[in-house]
Amino acid sequence: MSIQGRARSMPIDAVVVGASAGGLHALSELLRDLPSGYRLPVLVVQHIPEGRPTQLAQIFQSKTRLQVKEADDKEALVPGALYFAAPGYHLLVERDFSLALSQEEPVCFSRPSIDVLFESAADAWGERLAGVLLTGASEDGARGLECIRRVGGLTIVQRPEEAEVDIMPRAALKRFEPDHILSLRDIHRLLRELE
Repeated sequence: MSIQGRARSMPIDAVVVGASAGGLHALSELLRDLPSGYRLPVLVVQHIPEGRPTQLAQIFQSKTRLQVKEADDKEALVPGALYFAAPGYHLLVERDFSLALSQEEPVCFSRPSIDVLFESAADAWGERLAGVLLTGASEDGARGLECIRRVGGLTIVQRPEEAEVDIMPRAALKRFEPDHILSLRDIHRLLRELE
């Protein structure tokens, strides 16, 4: 598979990923075997309950060769690192490509919210951003992915038939036509090509 869809005039400089129910398995498939020298930062919102620590960074450090960490406020992004949103905090990207954490109201009943990450990242990177929306049981992420599309970024949705819970990918498909609707295996392959 090669990148088809819309002709791309700009390279991709970052990847944002959103997942909810079923996301741990989907993310494991998506991020496995990305090389240690991967050029792009990858920012992930996985819906997680507030009020208790998460082990996402530790879990995924054993599943990928990327440097994995929970995002910190005012942190500068590093190429080839994988950042997870912390429980109870929205994760945003500032225009100087640093990270910001916010405890503003939940969006689509979620904090962290996929929409918040996707929309702020679209403001920062514009057409040089790729957004990936995976399995989930809410509509969070659909509006944010559409925002990435509006600024010319690359939009990718997991095939609803393959998703453990198809509400999230179907919500995106109701709003707009993404560049790609792919299986996890093909999304993984596409991420390798973006590098």
